[in-house]
Amino acid sequence: MPEELYTKKEHQSILLKTFGDSPKLRIIDFFLDNPLFDFTKKEVIEALGMSKQTFYKYFKDIENYGIVKVSRKIGRAKLYKINLENPVVKMLREYETQLSLQIAGQEAEKMGKPVEAK
Repeated sequence: MPEELYTKKEHQSILLKTFGDSPKLRIIDFFLDNPLFDFTKKEVIEALGMSKQTFYKYFKDIENYGIVKVSRKIGRAKLYKINLENPVVKMLREYETQLSLQIAGQEAEKMGKPVEAK
C-alpha cells in the first residue's frame, strides 16, 4: 500500500523527523515528496490517512501562504501541486538537501569514507 509511506513512523521523512509530525507539516511534506504530480484534496487525505476535518483545518493556510497552488481543474475538482517558486518551499527543499548531505557525511565518517560536499 503506497499510503504506508505517509502513515508509518519508520517511513517518516527528514523534515518530519526534525520538525515534528504535525498535520500541517505532513501535508506540506506530501506535496514536497511529489513535486511533479498534482492531487485532489481527497487523494491527499487518503494518502495521509488523515481525517477530512484535520485536513481542511490546515490546508487553507497552506494554500493561502502559496505553498501549494491549483494546477488545473477537472470538472468541479481542483488539483493542487507544490509551488516550487514559493520562498518557503525553496527553503524547505534546501534544508532537506543540506540535512541529507550532513547525514550522509556522518554515515561515511562512520565507515571511514570521505564524502564530497556540494
